Amino acid sequence: MADALAQINAISESSATPELVDFLTGALPGGGGGGTDKKKKKADSKAAPAFQLGVLDAKLGNALSEGAGIPCVANDTVSELVRGVRAHGVRLLAGLSEADTSRAQLGLAHSYSRAKVKFNVNRVDNMIIQAIALLDTLDKDVNTFVMRVREWYGWHFPELAKVVPDNYQYAKAALVIRDKATLTADSLPALEEVLGDAGRAAEVLAAARASMGQDVSPVDLVNIEAFARRVVSLAEYRAGLGAYLADKMGAVAPNLAALVGDTVGARLISHAGSLVNLAKYPASTVQILGAEKALFRALKTKGNTPKYGLIFHSSFIGRAKARNKGRISRYLANKCSIASRIDCFADSVTDAYGERMREQVEERLRFYEEGAAPTKNATAMAEAAARAGGGEAGGKGGKAAVPPPSDKKAAKAGDEKEKKEKKDKKDKKQKADKEAGGGEKKKKKVKA
Repeated sequence: MADALAQINAISESSATPELVDFLTGALPGGGGGGTDKKKKKADSKAAPAFQLGVLDAKLGNALSEGAGIPCVANDTVSELVRGVRAHGVRLLAGLSEADTSRAQLGLAHSYSRAKVKFNVNRVDNMIIQAIALLDTLDKDVNTFVMRVREWYGWHFPELAKVVPDNYQYAKAALVIRDKATLTADSLPALEEVLGDAGRAAEVLAAARASMGQDVSPVDLVNIEAFARRVVSLAEYRAGLGAYLADKMGAVAPNLAALVGDTVGARLISHAGSLVNLAKYPASTVQILGAEKALFRALKTKGNTPKYGLIFHSSFIGRAKARNKGRISRYLANKCSIASRIDCFADSVTDAYGERMREQVEERLRFYEEGAAPTKNATAMAEAAARAGGGEAGGKGGKAAVPPPSDKKAAKAGDEKEKKEKKDKKDKKQKADKEAGGGEKKKKKVKA
C-alpha cells in the first residue's frame, strides 16, 4: 500500500517514477522505444514510432516521452478506451474479481485523501461555525427567558426592574432576594456581591420595604427560583462559550479576529461556509456578505445596492460618518479578504498582519475625518512581516519589497510625460476637427 500510495502521488503530480519507467520499458514492445541510449533515441525520434502509449494526462505523457523515450498520446480515443477498460476490466482480465478491485480502490483512495489533506485538529473552522450558531441561539434564548423572569417576578417585586436594569444581575438578585418580605439588612453583603455596588444594594432594600407588589405562595416562589437559576446557568455557559470561540478564532483565523473581532470574524466564516470559501471570495463579495436579500431586491427594483453586510457590526463602520460609511466598509472588506487568505494559506499562525491591518483601518478613518495621510500599504505589510518574523522574503524586515524612492520618482516622471504627450495629441486632434468643421460651414454659406 505504501508503494501504491507513492506511485499515485507521483502520477497525480504528472511525474514518472523510476518504477513506472522500468515497468513500461519491460512491458512495451522494443523495450520502450529505445531505453537509455541517447543516439538510438535520436534515430528513433526521426523515424515513425512503432507504437504509442495512450495516457489520460498529457503532462504525464510529456514526462514519459522526455524521461524514457516512450511515445505517448492523449486524446478522446484514449479516454474512451480507458473508460471501456474501467467498465469491463473484470471480464477482460482473468483472475481479477470485482470485490478485490473495489476493496483495493477504496483503501488506496482513503490513503491518498489522508495524505493530500493535511488535517490539523487545532485549525478546524467547523467548530467555529457551530460555536457562533450556538452563541446566536443562546443570545436569543437568554433574552427571552430573562424577560419571562422579569415579568414573572415583577408581580411580586416590580420596583426591582428599575433599580437593576442588567438581565444577568436581575436574575441573580431575584435568587438572593426571594421573598421581599424576608429581605433584611443581613442580606446586603450578598446583594452587594451580586450588584457590585453598595448604594444599589441599599436601594433594593429600600424598594423592597415600600414595594407595591403582591405576595406569592411558596410553591410559586420555588418555580420562579428554579427558572431564574436555569437562566443564570445559561448566561454563565454563554460567557464560557464566548471565551471558547475567542480561543478557536485565535488558533484558526487570528488575523481576521484581530482585524474585526472574534464574533464578526466567526459570522463571516459561518456565512461563507468555511475559511477556505471566505478566502476565495473577492473583497466586493465580503463587503455585502449577509445582505443578499437587500442586494437582489435592489437589483430587481433598480435601486441602490447595499454598502455593507455582516461587517456593519464592526466598530469601524459605526465610528465613521454617514458619508464615509460606504468607503470605510469597502476598505475594511478588502482587508478582511487579505486577512482570511493569510489565515487560510499561511504555514505559521500569527496575528501580526491582522493587528497591522487594524491600524491601517484606524489610519484610514483619520484620513477621512482629518485628512491625515495614511501609511503606504507596502510599508505596512513589510512592518507586519517584520513583526511576524517573516522578513526573510524581503531582506531585513521585508523592506526590500518596497521600491527605492529614486525608482518611484523616475516611474512617476515617466507617467507624467506620457500623460502630457497624450493630452497634446488630443488637443491637436480637437483643433484639427474644429478647423475642418469651420471650413465646411464657410463653403455652405458661399453656396447659399
